[in-house]
Amino acid sequence: MLDWSIHPRVQYAARQMRFGGVVAYPTEAVWGLGCNPFDELAVTELLALKSRPVQKGLILVAASFQMFAPFLDHLDDLQRQRLKNSWPGPITWLVPANGLIPYWISGNFTSVALRVTDHPVAAGLSRAFGGPIVSTSCNPQGREPARDIHQVHRYFGNQLSAITAGAVGKRKNPSEIRDLLTGDIVRPS
Repeated sequence: MLDWSIHPRVQYAARQMRFGGVVAYPTEAVWGLGCNPFDELAVTELLALKSRPVQKGLILVAASFQMFAPFLDHLDDLQRQRLKNSWPGPITWLVPANGLIPYWISGNFTSVALRVTDHPVAAGLSRAFGGPIVSTSCNPQGREPARDIHQVHRYFGNQLSAITAGAVGKRKNPSEIRDLLTGDIVRPS
């Protein structure tokens, strides 16, 4: 199996994210836009590209449970086990924020949306970057998410710092979103 974290285009995208760039990469169902979640200027640029208001919040994806450890230290054992049992996989969890997530990621919410991805390129990009990355659909707000690299180019052309190699996964819909405290499904898959 190919280790996407060492693929030259994934390495280049990770490097661009470290320098404040916005990149496109494939996920389980659609192409995603990503950047360093702790770089306010990069997130602001990503939101501007999408015409997405900061108040809506953004999802973070990571290659492993351990990458989210700083954001999970306040959870009880049962809550952590619930996350571990569903990851890696297509479930995004709304986790109560513990004060380490900036406003430009959580938006108007007291929780943060987290997912350990099972998509090899998205996970490889997270590993190459060295931590969680922003993951939002690659499209201007109100338009269909990009499902192939040609649509990524049509939407954003040369406005992105990098576009990885790879293709979207086999899922038809974006990840399911669940509330960790209640177990309620907020967005079905």
